[in-house]
Amino acid sequence: MRCNEYRFCEFRTRNWSHKVRSPRLAQYVILLVILAIGSIAAAAQCDVYIPGRESDAAYVLNSVTDGTAAIVPVGHGPWAAALTPNGAFVYVTNTNRANGLVVSNSVSVIDTTAYQVVATVAVGTYPVGVAVTPNGASAYVTNYVSNDVSVINTSTNTVTNVIATGLNPWGVTITPNGAFAFVTDYGSNNVMVINTATNTVAATVPVGTGPNAVAITPDGNFAYVSNSVSKNVSVIDTTSNTVVSTVPVNGPRAVAITPNGNFAYVVDDGTDYPTSGEVTVINVATNTPMTTVSVGGSPRGVAITPDGALAYVASYTGDVSVIDISTNTVVDTVHAVSVTDEGGGVAIRPDTSSPKCR
Repeated sequence: MRCNEYRFCEFRTRNWSHKVRSPRLAQYVILLVILAIGSIAAAAQCDVYIPGRESDAAYVLNSVTDGTAAIVPVGHGPWAAALTPNGAFVYVTNTNRANGLVVSNSVSVIDTTAYQVVATVAVGTYPVGVAVTPNGASAYVTNYVSNDVSVINTSTNTVTNVIATGLNPWGVTITPNGAFAFVTDYGSNNVMVINTATNTVAATVPVGTGPNAVAITPDGNFAYVSNSVSKNVSVIDTTSNTVVSTVPVNGPRAVAITPNGNFAYVVDDGTDYPTSGEVTVINVATNTPMTTVSVGGSPRGVAITPDGALAYVASYTGDVSVIDISTNTVVDTVHAVSVTDEGGGVAIRPDTSSPKCR
């Protein structure tokens, strides 16, 4: 088959006695070819939201081209990002810059279709972590300095509750059934379990030293907590709210669970910090490190695509490493934007027609 630049195709065979004699059949074959070419051109793509702390903007990467789809100005010192379940909005926490001389203490709400901020919500002091409930009704924001959690009504984008925590609340995630929010208290070395129906503390779980990030398995049975100071990951049974396993990891900073619940991807300092970092892959069934993947220096944030094919790792040095989960190898490295040195929350918005990102 030969096609010209307008995709009109000419079919040839080596044995002319077998050439297509039916015009309708030939047209049908041509149509199939054109549809196949069109499907390749229209490959599914995702938007990867990365808070750029020093640039006061959220950078949006196109997962197919690795190019910048948009740069959205937000508040000062953006830290983390969380997507609403319907993919319509991304919530970005804004802290401060210049050693606290430029302060925001707010959350920017980004319209993912227009790539622009449609609301700014004042919260507590130095907001870092953010998570949206599975029903999309509320966003939970950890305020590191004021030692509390702000609960935002996403319909009105107003704070409806403030929940006192331990010292320096950092990471936050919501159970798949939406019943509880798990909050890491960095300064208290524990995890607070908040009942989202009453917005009261249901349990406090002691973990390692310096807990920062937390992620929950898709079945809701376990929470994985990265402890940056004690250099390990605590595994919490969410039914009993007790630690059932501790996994050694060298300076963990963030954690994400694959959609099938089989693996936990933990970004950590590695052995050559700050020159390079790594991602430790934990087997959830055995709670043992399975392998490590070398990435850019000082990795601080990680998110996994909805189809479980890729992991995006953001670093303080500005590199974004794309890991193929099937092989645990880096398939792309994009120099995009520097996240905060303490941690950076990455959010991935899939195409509305497919969970795939490539």
